[in-house]
Amino acid sequence: MSDKLIIFDTTLRDGEQSPGASMTRDEKVRIAKALERLRVDVIEAGFPAASPGDFEAVQAVARAVRESVVCGLARALDRDIDQAGEALKDAKRARIHTFIATSPIHMQRKLRMEQDQVVEHAVRAVKRALQYTDNVEFSPEDAGRSEEDFLCRILEAVIDAGATTLNIPDTVGYSLPEQFGATLRRLRERIPNSDKAVFSVHCHNDLGLAVANSLSAVLNGARQVECTINGLGERAGNAALEEIVMAVKTRKDVFPCHVDIDTREIVVCSKLVSSITGFPVQPNKAIVGANAFAHESGIHQDGVLKHRETYEIMRAEDVGWTANRMVLGKHSGRNAFKTRVQELGIEFTSEAELNDAFQRFKELADKKHEIFDEDLQALITEAASEAEDERVRLVSLKVCSETGEVPCARVTLRFDHQEVTGTGSGGGAVDASLKAIESLVDTQSHLVLYSVNSITTGTDAQGEVTVRLEKGGRIVNGQGADTDIVIASAKAYINAVNKLLLPRERMHPQVAGDV
Repeated sequence: MSDKLIIFDTTLRDGEQSPGASMTRDEKVRIAKALERLRVDVIEAGFPAASPGDFEAVQAVARAVRESVVCGLARALDRDIDQAGEALKDAKRARIHTFIATSPIHMQRKLRMEQDQVVEHAVRAVKRALQYTDNVEFSPEDAGRSEEDFLCRILEAVIDAGATTLNIPDTVGYSLPEQFGATLRRLRERIPNSDKAVFSVHCHNDLGLAVANSLSAVLNGARQVECTINGLGERAGNAALEEIVMAVKTRKDVFPCHVDIDTREIVVCSKLVSSITGFPVQPNKAIVGANAFAHESGIHQDGVLKHRETYEIMRAEDVGWTANRMVLGKHSGRNAFKTRVQELGIEFTSEAELNDAFQRFKELADKKHEIFDEDLQALITEAASEAEDERVRLVSLKVCSETGEVPCARVTLRFDHQEVTGTGSGGGAVDASLKAIESLVDTQSHLVLYSVNSITTGTDAQGEVTVRLEKGGRIVNGQGADTDIVIASAKAYINAVNKLLLPRERMHPQVAGDV
């Protein structure tokens, strides 16, 4: 039997720290349940001490997930660890992940601590975490730029203190595969009690090497990889879960380990995370990109038709790309709708919520002939976004765009239970609509991203729009979907505005100095 490779997903924690990717509590629970169906071993649900909103989200995930281990991140501070322990108390299986920086630049410039103090804090943090769970993980932040002798010293100390997992993060994506793998191997060889803990890695993608560094570490003894769906994460992101998993499964001749992931859930999970965060997946993205299993070259097409393995090393079906699915349309009934969304892992908390979603489905079905799974995901995500502390809602929008004339828009909003109407003009129909909305809400924010993505194929496809607003260093994403791209744009802008109007403490802060 080969060793098991533990898949530790940090989409809900590190993934959420992508600027604009903040998720609500209910969105985190939806993704956590999808990760559980994917059979992820550990779900890092968030950073409970970061904000009251993040504490509530970790608590909700801990209560909702029964199969996977639910993990909370904590700095090596008593308050952080106590917050994590409290948030995780209802989890069936809980883990606390604590960390402290160990590189010279971080210790000197950020912590202003000597090595002895850092070791003392690390040991105390692990012992305190053990008061809440016997499953404790420790990370030396910025291990990739830390002195190896000091890493050996602090890791040996935390193992003696009771840490069961040691995570070696390449926090700034500085390492190269051969170097990183060799470092991990030497740590395992040099630390006397290394056999008492599982070695893990958490690699960032600043040089595009997160997956390569992670796999190099696995070949050198790491038996846990920390990764995210679609490679979501701070700056250039993290190692992509789907790429790690499929590399290990496809190259069994190389990797002396196996994963327990249900790979047929990968694409569904990828689309859910993309829909909720508003971060589209690039078409040529490995495994989950729209072109991942597409062949245009005549030579390639001929080869695949004669024998699939000539140009395909994986089956599209094995990662969830093709499956028999019921076609939904305007004649589909409530039961068919409910059954399909349940198959997608979407659960309704009340009959009223189901009725609202079914009504939205019927309205969409009147606009387009076939409803695809991606449409359903967007529909449910939009409904959830509107229900979350909504102060502004679109009532009507009228746009005039004519050759040779300046486009203009007239919009009516329900703003704090009162209907208001405004107008705007701009370089195009979308620009005029957004300016009309801004004239009423007056957020004085800056539009830093406007992205349009076709959810499915066909001229009647829904357009999914993502906007990113920035105000005073605070960044929020808004999403909207509609068969009319102008209306989708207005919905996305209003969704972002509603997030800006939330009290600051409800939003997840971008946590500085993280693993």
